[in-house]
Amino acid sequence: MKIVRFSASGHIHYGILAGNNVQQLYADPFSQIKLLDKFYKLNEVKLLPPCQPSKIVAIGINYRSHAIEFKHDLPDSPLMFLKPASAVIGPEDNIIYPPLSKQVDFEGELGIVIGKKAHQLDDADASKYVLGYTCFNDITARDLQKKDGQWTRAKGFDTFAAIGPWIETKLDPSNLKLETRLNGEIKQSGTTTDLIFNVAQLVSAVSQVMTLLPGDLIASGTPSGVGPMQPGDTTEIYIEGIGILVNHVIREAGISHPYQRG
Repeated sequence: MKIVRFSASGHIHYGILAGNNVQQLYADPFSQIKLLDKFYKLNEVKLLPPCQPSKIVAIGINYRSHAIEFKHDLPDSPLMFLKPASAVIGPEDNIIYPPLSKQVDFEGELGIVIGKKAHQLDDADASKYVLGYTCFNDITARDLQKKDGQWTRAKGFDTFAAIGPWIETKLDPSNLKLETRLNGEIKQSGTTTDLIFNVAQLVSAVSQVMTLLPGDLIASGTPSGVGPMQPGDTTEIYIEGIGILVNHVIREAGISHPYQRG
């Protein structure tokens, strides 16, 4: 089941996507799945970020290939950091290249959407608290990350958390193909079999530190191949069984940038 969040006629709703049709939900999917007898054509609505997380808990160095790429030892436990809710954008939205950075990178990831309040979970119970999965782009100002030595500024700019296009609820996350494409060219290609800590372990580990709320998102890490984007580029995060998240990179209006084209 594909859960979408969308706007139509000036109102925001949740719905279920079936082919090219969206059937509206009575309420948000975290309380109940109750369908209304109201339908929209997909091309008549604007898809929004499929969840509104109070926090995004991202995991660093969680693919073996990425650890090798960055010459990093495999972590003994998940490396957690936070991205602010103000960074969230949805499908087809613009990624704004900030004037403070000279290198903004894409990082395609599997996003884990929490379905109900979760605290102090065991690995065995963790999957029961997952509503579903989505595509995520953990956009990063790489030069600032290296300069700061910690990741808040580099990961926290507005538009640096792209989520979508929907939440897929019926999915086994253990062996999914993930690709990141830049202007149609494959830059990242991996599978979730390369994860150091799997979905259940991540949900459990995060819940041991902080209470997860419905709609919160855990970004499970990125495979090797991360790299820079420029204004004018288009990114596509493809995950098998979910779909493709498309976003466009633009320069902040009125700002001169050393990477400006033309």
